[in-house]
Amino acid sequence: MVYGSARRVIRRLSPLKLVLISAAVSLVCLIAYIIGVALSGNVHTVIAGEIYRAGQPRPGLLDRMERQHGIRTVLNLRGHNPGSPWYDDEVAESRRLGIQHINFRMSSKEELTPQEVRTLIAIMRDAPKPLLIHCAGGSDRTGLASAFYVAAVSKGGESAAEDQLSLRFGHIALPNLDAYAMNRTFERMEPELGYPNS
Repeated sequence: MVYGSARRVIRRLSPLKLVLISAAVSLVCLIAYIIGVALSGNVHTVIAGEIYRAGQPRPGLLDRMERQHGIRTVLNLRGHNPGSPWYDDEVAESRRLGIQHINFRMSSKEELTPQEVRTLIAIMRDAPKPLLIHCAGGSDRTGLASAFYVAAVSKGGESAAEDQLSLRFGHIALPNLDAYAMNRTFERMEPELGYPNS
């Protein structure tokens, strides 16, 4: 009975209304997903035992990551921010746990220069492993750094590298959004990474 009434209601709706309702439901689902990613801390394994990614570590995350995965280095992509509670707490927790703390400032709204990319890759290559990379949300800057690690350090291939900049981690790759600078940076560096025909 309920199924029949639902079908009658749907038949009465115009095609435009159906499209608008579908679009609204899809948008609500996308927003709910992105909020869920953010609330979870966006913590993921890139390569088990080697590299992990996250949003800004909440209190206790570094301790948990050190116990569970043996994290030896934290790479903070938000840069040196003494006096900011999040930064001071992170540095203090890293020091207490004997974890090396490295700062590399980058913006999710600006493309990195080729030299900045080379510097970032060298930092990740040379850092004691396992490595935890983070920015504020763990989606854009962390996605780009993870993509470069997969492409240049672990030689995991173009597809696996580009997957690090995906909606799965909360990164929305639309050319009209500021964070698309991360995608442009990766695309520009592809020939140097060994992907000349992309």
